[in-house]
Amino acid sequence: MNLTFFRTLLSALLLSASMASAADTTGVPPAYPLKKCVVSDEDLGSMGKPVKVTHEGTDVYLCCKSCAKDFKKEPAKYVAMVKEAAGKKQQWASWN
Repeated sequence: MNLTFFRTLLSALLLSASMASAADTTGVPPAYPLKKCVVSDEDLGSMGKPVKVTHEGTDVYLCCKSCAKDFKKEPAKYVAMVKEAAGKKQQWASWN
């Protein structure tokens, strides 16, 4: 009986952990063209809820606040990466 209890408890903990990690990516719209941070190349959501920054009307999602500091040093560079990815995503969608 104790073994069954521990298996159930372990399953519940693993399920909770997977749900929490999925929740970390909330806030990134499905239409956003990237799955990785343009500054660090880390997966969005891998370091908690992604951080949204906006430069000249373009939203950019970063993996963490630390990357936001680096983003501010060269915002045009990172915005260009998002726009390029968006163009490729739109072009690919029009082929299908």
